[in-house]
Amino acid sequence: MDELTTLSNIQNKTPLSVCFLGGSAWEKNDQPYKDSFDTSKILAENGYTIVNGGGPGVMRASTKGAHAGGGKVLAITYYPSKPKRHYEGRDPENDFDMEVKTMDYFDRTKVMLQTTDIHIVFKGSIGTLSEFGMTWISSWIHEPDNKPIILFGNFWDNILDVLQANLLIEKGERDMFKICNSPEEVLTYIKSLENEIRD
Repeated sequence: MDELTTLSNIQNKTPLSVCFLGGSAWEKNDQPYKDSFDTSKILAENGYTIVNGGGPGVMRASTKGAHAGGGKVLAITYYPSKPKRHYEGRDPENDFDMEVKTMDYFDRTKVMLQTTDIHIVFKGSIGTLSEFGMTWISSWIHEPDNKPIILFGNFWDNILDVLQANLLIEKGERDMFKICNSPEEVLTYIKSLENEIRD
């Protein structure tokens, strides 16, 4: 019941919640880990709730950063019935505050995206690619009532260029994203959207 109450509170958008998506393999000295930590810290300091998948890498970094900023973290987790070689699972070092357990990987991603207000995607691997695709199509379907998507890092421009050159990507579809290169830029962008998101 506490888990359902938590979800209800987030859906009521008080405070606004930011979903952190990105690679699970990054360690403390890797730049994406540092970027995730610093971004979640500054967001937590400004009253935002952080949501992640309860794993290592970008997810752990966002939890640590949120706590450093005095914030709270909700993890949306999935526990396979037996260990999966290519799935990171629950990270014991990710000391989140609240947890919602889901049925499988797809359900985990869906719940993360549906119950948050803003999605931010850091550098990762194929799991990140799947999350990137899911938030993109979901936002496109619901446009103009879509959730903002932030891509962290200029490298995303190259990825979008390749996709646009080889797939049937409409201009409006590419315009769904905001590319940010610093935690401060992320905060400024989110603050500029806050009233619109709450309407």
